[in-house]
Amino acid sequence: MGEKGAAGGAAPECGRLWRSPCGIAVAKKGGLLFVEGLERILQDLYLATLYKDRWVLYLEGLGTTLILAALACIIGVCIGVMVALVHYTAAGRKKSLGWRIADRFCNVYTTVIRGTPIIVQLLICFTILFSGGFEACVFAFGINSGAYVSEVIRAGISSIDPGQMEAGRSLGLSQAATMRLIVLPQAIKNILPSLFNEFIALLKETSVAGYIAVRDLTKVSDSIRGISFLSTPLFVAAAIYLLLVMGMTAIQKKMERRLAQSDRG
Repeated sequence: MGEKGAAGGAAPECGRLWRSPCGIAVAKKGGLLFVEGLERILQDLYLATLYKDRWVLYLEGLGTTLILAALACIIGVCIGVMVALVHYTAAGRKKSLGWRIADRFCNVYTTVIRGTPIIVQLLICFTILFSGGFEACVFAFGINSGAYVSEVIRAGISSIDPGQMEAGRSLGLSQAATMRLIVLPQAIKNILPSLFNEFIALLKETSVAGYIAVRDLTKVSDSIRGISFLSTPLFVAAAIYLLLVMGMTAIQKKMERRLAQSDRG
């Protein structure tokens, strides 16, 4: 029969790949579905960001979020330093009634703030203390952050050798001057990484500001979702938060490496 097959048909050429018509149809259909899905995603992304300049709303919400986090962090650090210094001073002056009362008050403050949800604190500040949502957010987030920052600073101060305080006092410095000039500068190295973590956590906590109608990044994205009937704006907001956190985490790691190098000399 020569080169003819048993059925009389021509044998396939050497090296030629035989493809089933059914397989080709499935592949084409899968490719079309992929293209259609990609077009749908791009269309939803366009409607969520570029349509009617909605990206401007994201920028405004992002600015509100960053300002809220920055102001609350400043307030939290100020409160945290004062509370930590009260704890530290009261521990060395146990016979002083005034310092014992102040220490007890600070303990109550940290217990109450750390033991109640931030949303409840935010609603209380908005309904009782402030009429404006932005001011209530700054105050509530700052008070909440201060309770956590105080523990961070107290741990940083406690990590310093007590001999440093004694050395400063032996040089004729007062306790306040020794704390300001000798103890705190050394404690900052131990405190900074944890403070960075607190700022990152605070940045994400500000996402509940929309509960009292503050147009932060989360509130803006939810408003766009309600207008466009798409879930894409929420994913856009999540991506922005993720990029912010990743950027700040990278800065934190770089700062920790520099501090470690300075410790090694």
